[in-house]
Amino acid sequence: MSEPALEAAKLDAADELAPLRSRFVLDDVIYLDGNSLGALPANVPDRVADVVRRQWGELRIRSWEESGWWTAPERIGDRIAPLVGAAAGQIVVGDSTSVNVFKALVAAVRMAGEDRTEILVDATTFPTDGYIAESAARLTGRTLRAVTPAQVPGELSGRTAAVLLNHVDYRAGRLHDLPGLTAAIHAAGALAVWDLCHSAGALEVGLDEHGVDLAVGCTYKYLNGGPGSPAYLYVRRELQPRFDSPLPGWNSHTDPFGMSPSYTPAPGALRGRVGTPDILSMLALEAALDVWDEVSVAAVRAKSLALTDFFLRCVRAYTEPGRVESVTPERHEERGSQVALRCDDAGEVMKRLIARGVVGDFRHPDVLRFGFTPLYVTFAETERAARILGEELA
Repeated sequence: MSEPALEAAKLDAADELAPLRSRFVLDDVIYLDGNSLGALPANVPDRVADVVRRQWGELRIRSWEESGWWTAPERIGDRIAPLVGAAAGQIVVGDSTSVNVFKALVAAVRMAGEDRTEILVDATTFPTDGYIAESAARLTGRTLRAVTPAQVPGELSGRTAAVLLNHVDYRAGRLHDLPGLTAAIHAAGALAVWDLCHSAGALEVGLDEHGVDLAVGCTYKYLNGGPGSPAYLYVRRELQPRFDSPLPGWNSHTDPFGMSPSYTPAPGALRGRVGTPDILSMLALEAALDVWDEVSVAAVRAKSLALTDFFLRCVRAYTEPGRVESVTPERHEERGSQVALRCDDAGEVMKRLIARGVVGDFRHPDVLRFGFTPLYVTFAETERAARILGEELA
């Protein structure tokens, strides 16, 4: 057995999160793509079957009340809240990440005031966030400027209304300074909107602790909610009375069944709701969140860093110098829960890895991306993935 394989065995034997792997449906494939789609929690199929057969099939319309369908968006939001460092009553689940980015950014601009004429957006953002920001700027009559997160403090001014940033860069896995950037944005009198898609469920976020104004995120990556599972919207409690959604729907009305022709928003985070909740996918997500019962996010973060550290060491041990280049930061305070490696023929390399049972993904033009979900990825799998990568690159 190689030295890295021996080290992997020791690390797995000491891993306090190792028992969580049994809560997922897994096979012999080394699954390192949980940063795109999380694995299936083992309890979800039976729960979804109950929702379909009993709640929908037998109770039908009664399930809105008797099965708790109506309150699902805020109930599930309260289950996500501790995973992102938020108190209850500030997160509502529903719609897609893109829709929630739109709601959050437009609402932030409206709260900032008419004299704030500019929006800053992360220049390295996932493309949809940029598209949404451009649309929000047109709708609100503001100008939009794209800057890197590192440039934000120097670009803030009295004109800045809101800043939309990604907590973790989806390509490189770089973790941005949420506390520091939020503080700088507030010092300029602007509002901070954070996209948590690549951080929630992988590391500590601290929304309340750091005074984040608004945040959004998906639930199908590290939260394992399933393909297309609904996203969530966080609105800081102090801002909720002023939150003016650009998408006022009947579900966010203070009296939704009053069918009033005029709109009066509901109190609290409920203002973030729009239309009828997507019950099947929402309740699948609720079941998936059971895997987090009694799990420490701090322990998850510690294992995430240990896994990515170990993977980088194994890659260096198994590949020729210069064959691949890591674009993921070495420093822990700048790293999310993935490793991105650059090589010339990355697309073909990833196809060969997948054929050999190592599932990561490829990002154009030359990046191999490997996501490490601490709830179910082992150190032995990590070592084996690096070894197979080395063989394919030889």
